[in-house]
Amino acid sequence: MEYEDIVRRLSRVPIFRELSAKEFDPIVKITQTRFYKHKMYVFMQDDPLDRVFFIHSGKIKIYKSDFMGKEQLISVLEPGEMFPHAGFFRKGNFPAYAEVLEDAQLIIIPIDEFEKILISYPELCIKLFKVLVEKIADLQGRLEAQVLHNTYEQIILLLIRLCKSNGEKVGGLYKLTTQFTNRELANMIGTSRESVSRTITQVKKKSLVSQNEDGFYLINREALEQELFN
Repeated sequence: MEYEDIVRRLSRVPIFRELSAKEFDPIVKITQTRFYKHKMYVFMQDDPLDRVFFIHSGKIKIYKSDFMGKEQLISVLEPGEMFPHAGFFRKGNFPAYAEVLEDAQLIIIPIDEFEKILISYPELCIKLFKVLVEKIADLQGRLEAQVLHNTYEQIILLLIRLCKSNGEKVGGLYKLTTQFTNRELANMIGTSRESVSRTITQVKKKSLVSQNEDGFYLINREALEQELFN
């Protein structure tokens, strides 16, 4: 990947926006790029945490697995996103698996080298903290959803959240850019596939959610929010 390609991609990541060409120089110098094919693992749960990744192209599935082999899907990440968000300022191991859903070109930055740059550019630290605060707020929202809402409401909240994280606006609807199975949706909030199936059927009957000819969900986000809060 050329220097300009790396700068172009990193400049779209929230913590790197508004950096000058001069400020990008030390960052680009420590980056590596690598191509990962579909089904490859970027890292395994509990591997030593020594790098962070930025997606230039492709999609990455982040999930946890317990000692029984049960998966919990955390998220599906798309171009422009960084992972793992807990990488900086944390010692230890990767907290989850990162599996390639679509052939991916990744930009890799060693954590120890990047932390040296952060010391030199305090404004980068501030931007990084803002991103981490957003992720913490998202996790807090997920926890509150499990505590304060029933299963039907949790599934609606999940669909609303996916409009932001994995959706694109198409007319008055949001099209999810990743095809999620009912099992994967269920794993994201710790419920059963049957519960998700029942809820999806209900919201389809109410014309709040539909699927296009390719199987991608089309979501009326505003109507779903009204359904939740009315």
